[in-house]
Amino acid sequence: MRLSGPPVFVTRLAAESWRILFVTSECTPFAQTGGLGDVSSALPIALRARGLEPSVVMPLYRSVDRSTLEPTHKTFVVPVGAARVMGRVWRTTLRGGVPVFLVEQDGYFDRDGVYGPDNEAYPDNLERFVFLSRASLEVARLFDLRPHVVHANDWPTALLPVLLQHDASSPLAGTPSVLTIHNVGYQGVFPLSSAQVTGLGAEQFHPGSLEHYGRINLLKGGVYAATKLTTVSARYAQEIQQGAFGCGLDGVIRSRGADLTGILNGIDTETWNPRTDALLPARYDLDDPSGKLVCKADVQRAAGLPVRPDVPLFGMVTRLNWQKGVDVLAQALRRVLDLEAQVVLLGTGDHEAEAFFRAASEQRRDKFHAWIGFDQGLAHRIEAGADFFVMPSRYEPCGLNQMYSLRYGTLPLVRATGGLDDTVDNYDEATGAGTGFKLHDLNAGSLYDLIGWAVSTWYDRPLHLRAMRARAMRRDFSWDQAALRYEEVYAQAMGRTGTEDDPLGDDDELRALRTGT
Repeated sequence: MRLSGPPVFVTRLAAESWRILFVTSECTPFAQTGGLGDVSSALPIALRARGLEPSVVMPLYRSVDRSTLEPTHKTFVVPVGAARVMGRVWRTTLRGGVPVFLVEQDGYFDRDGVYGPDNEAYPDNLERFVFLSRASLEVARLFDLRPHVVHANDWPTALLPVLLQHDASSPLAGTPSVLTIHNVGYQGVFPLSSAQVTGLGAEQFHPGSLEHYGRINLLKGGVYAATKLTTVSARYAQEIQQGAFGCGLDGVIRSRGADLTGILNGIDTETWNPRTDALLPARYDLDDPSGKLVCKADVQRAAGLPVRPDVPLFGMVTRLNWQKGVDVLAQALRRVLDLEAQVVLLGTGDHEAEAFFRAASEQRRDKFHAWIGFDQGLAHRIEAGADFFVMPSRYEPCGLNQMYSLRYGTLPLVRATGGLDDTVDNYDEATGAGTGFKLHDLNAGSLYDLIGWAVSTWYDRPLHLRAMRARAMRRDFSWDQAALRYEEVYAQAMGRTGTEDDPLGDDDELRALRTGT
């Protein structure tokens, strides 16, 4: 993938590594609601392995086990509107020694959930995440982190680029920033009457900054203010500049198109490795795939389905919401279950969807089972035990499960959107090429046809499936390439360029990235 915009050639700082302040609302294993949590741990770990010095800042939620943390006894006070709010700082590390600073403020974070209970938003989310943004700058000051770049993520920290650019009193004022848009559908929209909570002057509440159709829009302000923008796949970077996918911000994002780079997320290849995965009943790899049949039988038994190696098993691990296309699966499910196939689903979300799939489990116990909730171990077992993995998303900025599936030799069935389109190669019946199956127009008929295509391939072209599975398991979705590309974006944000005599600097990997060698 080529980076957008004209070439910017990079040299490393001569005397020190680049220090990155990575601010996020969630980070695995401490708190997670979706892919942001995975990124917020895996990317800093990969950056550290490349010699950079990332530090992560996140809230100390009720769900975090404090016995695993070190109290630093350092406190700070930041303005949240007219109030002066105190916080404390706890500390721990991620794998590889990446420091994680967790800001304690029980009035904001000692609650159930990250953003709100039962798929609802807390009414004071503006105050909560204004506090997080301002607190992260105080953490940098207290611990003398002196970042070269501040990396914000999605709407909860999108105020950070605005503060760095427009609030001269803020610590780190003028520091370059990168804002990653993980999902443009969530923008941090609040009443304009709450503007004083941000601590910014009226001059920031206009259509060229934080105001959007008479409301505060934190993501919009961050898009305008950030030095550089990224999103989580090349296809999604194109899509969010279009009206169908930009969720009202497509024009704003197009105006910053020269500063936007699509970088495909990686996956944690230590956690998601069928050769070493301790959550599986049997391990396997490309050289000895026999353990996959053991995993399939395990899932079939757990679901109460007939244990049949000769029948294709389709798996799905997802949030049960509109974005993920689960309503389309519900419409197609009756016809799908008329095929000679089995289907299992693990997920939680919309109550109506949960009720539908529970009822379907009771009605079609011979071919379908749904687990309502989330179980990390079961998610791994489904990825390993299924023959096919279904992801009919209406949009998918990056997607992780299709990459887990490919690594586990489970062929994905996806809609050709966002990262799904970037990572899955469509099956070619004539040659056997591909690593999965794609559809474009999402509806119950097309999803049924896609699943039927996979079923017919299972029965009629098993040699093609075997070759596709081997091809899929060879794909490299580690964070190495993503970290390298983020490094280049940081360099661009800092304005680091080479000389005319040595335009590519002395970094061979960055030279290769730019020249395509």
